Amino acid sequence: MGLSYEDGIKAVYRGLVLLAVVTLIEVAISLFGKGHFGGGVEKMTIVAVICGLLIVILSVYKAYFIIYEFMHLKYEIKGMAMSILLPVLLLVWGIIAFFQEGDSWKDRRELINQKNEIAVESPFLEDQK
Repeated sequence: MGLSYEDGIKAVYRGLVLLAVVTLIEVAISLFGKGHFGGGVEKMTIVAVICGLLIVILSVYKAYFIIYEFMHLKYEIKGMAMSILLPVLLLVWGIIAFFQEGDSWKDRRELINQKNEIAVESPFLEDQK
């Protein structure tokens, strides 16, 4: 059976408090990673990587919680849940692929610009002198 109205309201507030706490933790991690809580931390790349990884993990957790609780996915049958989650995974794969492709285009563009700057001596220009 479902929750009573009062229990439902309490569950929503618990969820909102959980999301607020996770968001505050994310903000604290990002401020720490940028050196606002500890001097010189922003110069350590391992700290930046760990902070970035923690922020990604917490963001994925928040997205999971929102989909699972507020979009009522936990009440659906497994087939319905998979029909929603698998396209989301394909979307994430697509975003990663687009970033990789864009980086490859940027590298190629820099290579083309470097080759365009190379001076080429033409034998035809010598004949005109």
